[in-house]
Amino acid sequence: MLIPGNLIRKYSIPGPRYTSYPTVPYWDAVPAPGFFGPGWLDHMASAIGANARKGIGASIYVHIPFCRSICAYCGCNTRLTRDNSQVGPYIDALHSELDLYCRAGTFRLSELHIGGGSPTFLPPPEMARLIDGILDRVDANTDAGLSAEADPRTTTREHLEVLAARGFRRISFGVQDLDPAVQQLIGRIQGEDLVRRVTLWARELGFTSINFDLIHGLPAQTTASIERTMAATRELRPDRIAFYANAYVPWLKPHQKKYSEKDLPSPELRRTLYEYGRTALENAGYLEIGMDHFALGHDALWLSFQSRRLHRNFMGYTPRFVSPLIGLGVSSIGDTWNAFAQNEKVLEPYMAAVLGKKLPLVRGHELDSEDLVLRRHILNLMTRYETDWSDEKAHTPYLDLVGEKLSGLSRDGLVVPGPSSCAVTETGRAFLRNICMAFDARLARKSPDRDVFSKTT
Repeated sequence: MLIPGNLIRKYSIPGPRYTSYPTVPYWDAVPAPGFFGPGWLDHMASAIGANARKGIGASIYVHIPFCRSICAYCGCNTRLTRDNSQVGPYIDALHSELDLYCRAGTFRLSELHIGGGSPTFLPPPEMARLIDGILDRVDANTDAGLSAEADPRTTTREHLEVLAARGFRRISFGVQDLDPAVQQLIGRIQGEDLVRRVTLWARELGFTSINFDLIHGLPAQTTASIERTMAATRELRPDRIAFYANAYVPWLKPHQKKYSEKDLPSPELRRTLYEYGRTALENAGYLEIGMDHFALGHDALWLSFQSRRLHRNFMGYTPRFVSPLIGLGVSSIGDTWNAFAQNEKVLEPYMAAVLGKKLPLVRGHELDSEDLVLRRHILNLMTRYETDWSDEKAHTPYLDLVGEKLSGLSRDGLVVPGPSSCAVTETGRAFLRNICMAFDARLARKSPDRDVFSKTT
């Protein structure tokens, strides 16, 4: 689909990715007294109980920050090291942190995701100890979704055997781009043979949902480099693909200064690269989901999108609503639907807090009634491309102002607004973040006073 260049230039502005609402920069500066201790556990206990009565289990996200090298494009919370001596104490801390959450009550586990950083930095025996310690502390549903991220450069067959033996059936490989010139600039050298090897191992070991993370908008990227990556992707045929836009935020991640904005594709070329990749994927049988995601027709992500059960949280798109989300490890974020809390981002203070038997929280936010309504509408747009507030329970006074904001988007052919509804057009899907910004009351009332977000297109 050809997107007019004037629209790309007009809407190429900084904006959130909306894995949460309110977005992290707009969380309350100082939550209510007691929030970082018993208050947060009370939120967790309430969410565990309320959702258990609906048959909804909890989710756990575990952050492994360690990396042997830092990729120039990376926006994750990482710790550069080649010293494995930090691994054991960190796993002990993760188990101790989960023990603190177990005080909120016994809960059933519906999802476990291990991300990073590089989870495959962990030696396989330590990875096994980490997972066993978590599963021993919770009551996992028989259909619990267990998944992990993996760096092909550090993934061994033994890593995958450890995961498979414990019920993991989804694995996400960080592929990014397979052009050597691009890899050289971003500091991530990995050949097609390496990606092929780990993918075939995963298939042999019974993984049923393999994901490739790809990125468009990297330095030196061209349609030829995208085609090279897509050709390998078509051959290996992962079940899902995340085709992310490169988030260039050097003011937050100084290592991104390895290259400058001049080295990056223009907004128009960046969109061309995405459309080129999108067409290649669709011609290979992949189906577009939400923002930047694709899946084959048998995959749970596509099936949940079709049945309107698709969910989105700090881990990205997931096939079902799970709550609460318990975040373990440095920088992890927890979510009870009506409150958020984030852990200490630096390893040493995190470890000190957990060893002192304290939750390692440093920031949080309790959603007010307006937040809760707008959160639902932004989630609907991100997962269904439409939302409706004709029901009184789905209305908040700020929505009376949204019509004016949608009128400009409508004139550009991005949305079809109704008296109390909004539907995203096919063209509008390229500007989903911009459309959600029309529903962001906190952003409307106060623009950031510094660079915070990457560009939307």
